[in-house]
Amino acid sequence: MAEPQEIEDEEYEQVLERVAAIDVAKASGKVCVRVPHESKPGRRVSRVQDVDATTRAVIELGDHLVCQGVEKVTVESTSDYWRIWFYLLEAAGLDVQLVNAREARNVPGRPKSDKLDAVWLAKLTERGMLRPSFVPPAEIRQLRDYTRLRTDLVQERTRHWARLEKLLLRHEALLLPDGGERPSISPAVVAAG
Repeated sequence: MAEPQEIEDEEYEQVLERVAAIDVAKASGKVCVRVPHESKPGRRVSRVQDVDATTRAVIELGDHLVCQGVEKVTVESTSDYWRIWFYLLEAAGLDVQLVNAREARNVPGRPKSDKLDAVWLAKLTERGMLRPSFVPPAEIRQLRDYTRLRTDLVQERTRHWARLEKLLLRHEALLLPDGGERPSISPAVVAAG
C-alpha cells in the first residue's frame, strides 16, 4: 500500500479560535465575540452586545477585542456605515474583513434578528465561510480621499466661475445699453481685476 499523501489546509480553511462579527446599523452595531468556553473544554461561547457607532465606543471595542485575543473581525457591509468600524478596528491592529451582506444571507440557516445575525456571522467567520470584499490599503484610501476632494474643489471652482461670469454679463448688459459688443471674460481678467 502506498504512503498517504498529506495535504495541509489553506490558511482560509482553518478554524479560528477567537473571532468577532459586527452587524452594522446606522447608529450602533451588534457585536458578537466567539471564544472558547473557560470551564468547558471543547465548547464555545458567544457574547453579544450593542456598541454605539461613535469613535470613542469603537476604539474601546477595538481595545477589548485585542485584549480578548481576537484573530479576525467580520464587519457586514451596510451602506457606508461600515467604514468607522473597519477603519478604527484596523487601526487597533485587528485583522478585519468586510463581507457583503448579500453573501452572508445566501448561506443557508441564516437567522432573522440582529442579535442572531451577529452570532451567525461570527460562526461563519470562525469556519472561514465568508469571502471578504476588497478594501484598499490605508495609503490608497487616503490617496483616493485626496483625489476626490481635489475633484470636488475643481468642480466647485468651475461652478463659481460660471456664476461670476453670468453675474458680470448681467451687469455689463446694464452698462452697455446700446447693444455694443461684449468682450469675453476670462478667469484671469476677473482675478486681476
